[in-house]
Amino acid sequence: MKELKGSQRKYLRGLAHGLNPAAFVGQKGLTDALVSEVNQGLDAAELIKVKFVDNKEKETKTALAQEIAQRTQSHLAGLIGHVAIYYREHRESEKRTIRIP
Repeated sequence: MKELKGSQRKYLRGLAHGLNPAAFVGQKGLTDALVSEVNQGLDAAELIKVKFVDNKEKETKTALAQEIAQRTQSHLAGLIGHVAIYYREHRESEKRTIRIP
């Protein structure tokens, strides 16, 4: 998994603008159920949003966002406010819908 360039992350953030959150991180933080939900969302759509409901501190959100990216083997395209944007290319090339410039 190679690192995304800044322009690629910006492109993905633009695509994610109209999306609704696919998962919510609550009081329990990072659970196996949350990781499973994020994985399912990435398998279905390649690009998803995850909203942080109870974690308002930036350091906590950043750490949780990076942990989610690591456990789901995805890219963290951005962390804007209380929303993280994740991208993972579909495993099957014919099912890929997002073409990164």
